[in-house]
Amino acid sequence: GLSQYSSDPRTEWDLSAHSTREQVLEAVRNLRYKGGNTFTGLALTHVLEQNLKPDAGARLEAEKLVILLTDGKSQDDANLAAQTLKNLGIEIFAIGVKNADEAELRQVASEPLELTVYNVLDFPLLGSLVGKLTRVLCTRIKERSHKETADTPVNTGPQLSPTDLKISAVTSKSMHLAWSPPLRPPKKYRVVYYPSKGGTPREVVLEGAVSSVQLSNLTSHTEYLLSVIPVYGAAVGDGLRGVTSTLPLSSPRSLRVSELTHNSLRLSWKAAQGATHYLVLCSAAPDGAED
Repeated sequence: GLSQYSSDPRTEWDLSAHSTREQVLEAVRNLRYKGGNTFTGLALTHVLEQNLKPDAGARLEAEKLVILLTDGKSQDDANLAAQTLKNLGIEIFAIGVKNADEAELRQVASEPLELTVYNVLDFPLLGSLVGKLTRVLCTRIKERSHKETADTPVNTGPQLSPTDLKISAVTSKSMHLAWSPPLRPPKKYRVVYYPSKGGTPREVVLEGAVSSVQLSNLTSHTEYLLSVIPVYGAAVGDGLRGVTSTLPLSSPRSLRVSELTHNSLRLSWKAAQGATHYLVLCSAAPDGAED
């Protein structure tokens, strides 16, 4: 499977798209370069949520490897996204070209770094890595396959996917999510949420027996995109998606002015629910305006 990224990741083809070497090579020949920025963290999250799920051809019992190819320093938090993949048993190989940040490559890649981090000065030199990288990848898959016995049958569809996402108790700062678990409970859930107009994704990881979560410390009057993703070993099932907006902050009401003197006045108002402080601003009216 292959995804290409800049500001926004794009799946070029899924793991299940091609079944022969010739088909893959033809797809590579037809690939168009996607220019733009370098949001590596967003790309890794895209691979996890979109490319490593059963509908995209990811087999639950198969080892999961991600090869990151980049020619620049990430403009978002690549390390956090990479750590999420590694915590799920997904191995990351990092290959840098030209202006890639080697320190970042070493943060993102899995251990041992002498096998998973590569850096070359220019794109034509990538060809020199193919033989070694192929041998390392095949060896790693064999080693990991021998260590881990597959205890999960290959199932896709409703058995692996939660349903019926319910969003309730929405306030200016919080909301409650609940869902119906799949027929086969996952090991964990990843709940990812972020403002629809842009912002750093935040994440909560829950045990598979839990089917609800309270999201707090949100921004008021903001539309949020929500994802609930079931995790089975090193694979992810189809996630639930939702969108909702937090409430605006309440405002003080019924402003009244009293006790006027030549240099003072008293203000009073109906309190705003949840307010901890008030900021009161006053200025003299411009000349000629009604006092």
